[in-house]
Amino acid sequence: MINAKKLWPAVDVTKTGPALNRHRSKQDYQTPAGFMRAFEECFGPIGFDLAAHAQNTQHEKFFGVEEDSLRQNWERTQSLCVGWLWLNPPFNNIKPWAAKCDALREEMGWDCSLAFLVPASVGSNWWREYVHLRAQVHFLSPRLSFDGKNPFPKDIALCLYGMPPGYECWRWK
Repeated sequence: MINAKKLWPAVDVTKTGPALNRHRSKQDYQTPAGFMRAFEECFGPIGFDLAAHAQNTQHEKFFGVEEDSLRQNWERTQSLCVGWLWLNPPFNNIKPWAAKCDALREEMGWDCSLAFLVPASVGSNWWREYVHLRAQVHFLSPRLSFDGKNPFPKDIALCLYGMPPGYECWRWK
């Protein structure tokens, strides 16, 4: 049997993909401009960015880190804006964001217009509890590139709350 650690001693071959940078990777990439144009052409304008900062926001109105979006009243924010609430949250802890999305859907029903961009983690508990049969899910093709160089290593889903639940693939490009 070949011992990979002897062949590549500087590389930890027991960790691959996202496991290499778990809890250390950059969490505030801007959603690619080409994807945002495709989103707005297909679904309509963004009216508010729920998790951003001045360098990565998708709208002039946004909640920054200092406002702590998870503590804000998204229902009030929805009622004050024209267009979609946009949410591309940090991917290192998605569950509270997904729970808040589903809570908004519960409160507002069909009046909710929330777009939630996340890894398509269909086997996770947060997906089962807060996305499955609660949002219209669009699996994206091709994969997004958040750094402008490499495609994100996982499939991404666009989850639309306030739309009839279901699943489809969206060739956005």
